[in-house]
Amino acid sequence: MTAGPTHRMPAETAATDGPVIYVVDDDRGIRLALSTLMRSMGLRVEAFESPDEFLRFPHSAGPSCLILDVRLRGKSGMAFHQEIVNSGMRIPVVFITGHGDIEMGVKAMKAGALDFFAKPFKDQDMLDAVAHALARDSERLAAETALAGLRASYESLSPREKEVMAFVLSGLLNKQIASEMNLSEITVKVHRGQVMRKMKARSMPDLVRKAESLGIEPHLPDGRRH
Repeated sequence: MTAGPTHRMPAETAATDGPVIYVVDDDRGIRLALSTLMRSMGLRVEAFESPDEFLRFPHSAGPSCLILDVRLRGKSGMAFHQEIVNSGMRIPVVFITGHGDIEMGVKAMKAGALDFFAKPFKDQDMLDAVAHALARDSERLAAETALAGLRASYESLSPREKEVMAFVLSGLLNKQIASEMNLSEITVKVHRGQVMRKMKARSMPDLVRKAESLGIEPHLPDGRRH
């Protein structure tokens, strides 16, 4: 891939779910060198001269990593990183700089950067950092996908099933839940079975764990404390 902004994939094919390395550096030589290095490992690369170009580009839905220069024309890479963090964009960032020092590296790491390299850096060090970033982002995406599936399962419950689930989480027996809800014990048993099935819970501890992931609190009967 060339370093110029006119040699990128068309927008309609850009938002794929494969791994992508984004490079933001106003030095054309660095953009080209990093692009060549990443592509030599079979990785897809998108390089940008400025943060604005990066933000305008359709981003991949898959794992990604941003290699960001600390010193950019018109905008500090550190300031741009903070903007990314504040916007909620969760992408691992590896900083590079030609003017690096220990203080700047510590500041970058405290701000949430995954790694920090002073130019010139070793190719293998950069490849290792990128591999780590992609693995970490893959884990994040997998966790988010799992949580989204869990939310969908919970939303598939009927209002009464959600109520039964809250009582089940409090540790009540079917007979006690039936008394609290003015239902028959067999009806509670049916609802409880539906909750376990729809939530894909293998056991009570599994249901409790899933409820905790969703932030669902047990429903305690009057007179009892959690």
